[in-house]
Amino acid sequence: MSNTVAELDVQPVNRSAFGASLARLDKAQKIKLGLGALALLGIALAFFFMGRQPEYRVLYANLSDKDGGAIVAQLSQMQVPYQHADGGGAILVPADKVHDVRLRLASQGLPKGSVTGFELMEANRFGMTQFQERLTFQRGLEGELTRSIQSLSSVQSARVHLALPNQNGFFREQQKPGASVLLTLHPGRTLDKAQIAGIVHLVASSVPEMNPKSVSIVDDAGNLLSASPEGQSQGIDLERLQYTQQIEQMYTRRILDMIEPLVGAGNVKAQVSAEMDFSQVEFTSEQHKPNQGGEPGAVRSQQIVEDGTPAQSLPAGVPGATSNQPPATGTAPINGSAAPLGVAANGDKAGSSRRESVINFEVDKTVRVVREASGTVRRLTAAVVVNHRSGTDAKTGKATSTPIPPEQIEQMTALVRETIGFNKDRGDSVNLMNAPFNDSKPAEAEAPAWWLLPDNQELARSLAFPAGMVALGLLVLLGLVRPALKTMKAPAPVTATPVTPQLSAVLNEPTERPGLPQPEPATEVTPTTEQQRLADAKRLALENPVAVANIVKGWVNGEQPA
Repeated sequence: MSNTVAELDVQPVNRSAFGASLARLDKAQKIKLGLGALALLGIALAFFFMGRQPEYRVLYANLSDKDGGAIVAQLSQMQVPYQHADGGGAILVPADKVHDVRLRLASQGLPKGSVTGFELMEANRFGMTQFQERLTFQRGLEGELTRSIQSLSSVQSARVHLALPNQNGFFREQQKPGASVLLTLHPGRTLDKAQIAGIVHLVASSVPEMNPKSVSIVDDAGNLLSASPEGQSQGIDLERLQYTQQIEQMYTRRILDMIEPLVGAGNVKAQVSAEMDFSQVEFTSEQHKPNQGGEPGAVRSQQIVEDGTPAQSLPAGVPGATSNQPPATGTAPINGSAAPLGVAANGDKAGSSRRESVINFEVDKTVRVVREASGTVRRLTAAVVVNHRSGTDAKTGKATSTPIPPEQIEQMTALVRETIGFNKDRGDSVNLMNAPFNDSKPAEAEAPAWWLLPDNQELARSLAFPAGMVALGLLVLLGLVRPALKTMKAPAPVTATPVTPQLSAVLNEPTERPGLPQPEPATEVTPTTEQQRLADAKRLALENPVAVANIVKGWVNGEQPA
């Protein structure tokens, strides 16, 4: 057996550390590493360009095709970047340029659909006819009225159409101007009667000689909002309903103000129902009373006509001096009663007499015109509920409730009657009841889940792209780059027994070796040098197979083993 050791003198190859690490990768691992590096580079560039991209805001929305084309052409001329949204109905520009671009476009009269007022008069050109000037003035007036109406909080947009007839001094009866207003209200908002009347008077006061009845207001659904002769009854009914509600609320508030100090706030509930009489009654009565009874009637006129021959004795006997005597002097008393007709004062019979008496008395006549007031209370009905008295049990300390004594209930009922002006003749009724209130509160509506809140959804949309890119980057890093880097990493240094000449000799020896004598079990035999070398080699191969593999690999590649 030869004990010579083969000495290997191989010069190390000069390679960089990265090249050496890259050489440890196979072809598939190199492809994965390249793809991972490109993916990470793409993600980094996406983050970079996304951070530099400006935020776009709406410049104009709901534009017509004509206005949209004009605005886009002007934006291209001004070198302002823009985007389309909502199918081209909205134009978006960078957020920091929205107000600047709007002002610059407004100076050029864009969009054309915007409301323009009397600034149209400033663009009068030379040679305009009288009709064109009048039409421009009408358009300017319509624009100014539109701006005024759109300033209302409930109005989203408005259109005003004026009918201004041509005034001619040769016409005996001039036509009166009229106006029509189309309103588009914000969702969920309405205009009350006072606001509609305000818009009507605003338009009527802005146009000379316009009657408020000539102004028509229509909403976007086609409903007539302004008053009309056919709709006056509906307006009157609404006013009556509002007046009735005000009367009921007034009586209810009176009851609460009177009872709450006795039982405490929140321990009394009251409702008053009022029947109102809105009928307008006007009647005239004429009464005639006969002149009967103890009181004499008043004489209006009296006429007495008397006709007769006065009482005198006729001459009788032989004609002569005696028979031709004048009549005797009257003997009727001055203050006495008149003699009856046909009877003289001396009792002689008169020849003939006639007496007529006409007396006209005043007839009683009463003319009464009664006009009853509208909106009187016909009947009141009040319902009052009072809670039980609350207290605390002295023994248990728990809250208790006890009913109110009947005497106090009667007193409060009388107090309510006096408060509302109870009138038994018109059928008023008051009902006061004492009962415990139910203190259970209604179940509150469950709050929506956190992922359904609008703010959280908006935050999720804004973070979706960055989070997705980060997840993609981690997937590429862990799935493609990290395994390749682990393979490229140099193996950890292994502390191994240095290769001695004896080990080299053992490795270089031929495989055929003489058999060793079996040790005797009874006696302890010291291993020989060959046996010791073989045991060391086996132990090294078992304990550190990587080192042995590197040694063999170094021999194959012609490198000096470490």
